[in-house]
Amino acid sequence: MQETIKYSEPELIALLQQRYESAFSYVYQQYSGALYGIIQNIVADTELANDVLQEVFVKIWKQIHQYDATKGKLFTWMLNIARNAAIDMVRSKGFQNNKHNDELKESVYEHAGTTQIATDQIGLRKVVQQLKPEQKQLVELAYFEGFTQDEIAKMLQLPLGTVKTRLRAALIQLRQMLKNT
Repeated sequence: MQETIKYSEPELIALLQQRYESAFSYVYQQYSGALYGIIQNIVADTELANDVLQEVFVKIWKQIHQYDATKGKLFTWMLNIARNAAIDMVRSKGFQNNKHNDELKESVYEHAGTTQIATDQIGLRKVVQQLKPEQKQLVELAYFEGFTQDEIAKMLQLPLGTVKTRLRAALIQLRQMLKNT
């Protein structure tokens, strides 16, 4: 049975700064689980969380000379790197675009058409076409394409309140139009 080597924090930091791979392996074994947990709380996708974890350890390796023991413990410093990397991933344009392009799950096909009325069959799209252009665009994005009001506001560079007000007015107008048909 192999004996586990334990380092004091100052020893570990000194060895990391001297680029000892055994010290880096020790850090990975001791802290990767905790760092991964933090990352996964922010980045729900397992594959992306693994990528972020790898990125975090590369940053730790490259930036260990920036660590300042007077500002906090090594784990806290690594945790901040992990948290910031995860937040950067979630805020990245590629991640945001990827959310809209997720592959459909099998369950979507099973439930398709079972409880929802096809909007084309009841003529809803034709009624929506009668709305003002700005209302029509919002209704199509929200109800036919599935974007949230917040996403629409960002996409169209409008204040969220404006999107909500226009959507509400459009729905009131649609309700009135459908009553009259």
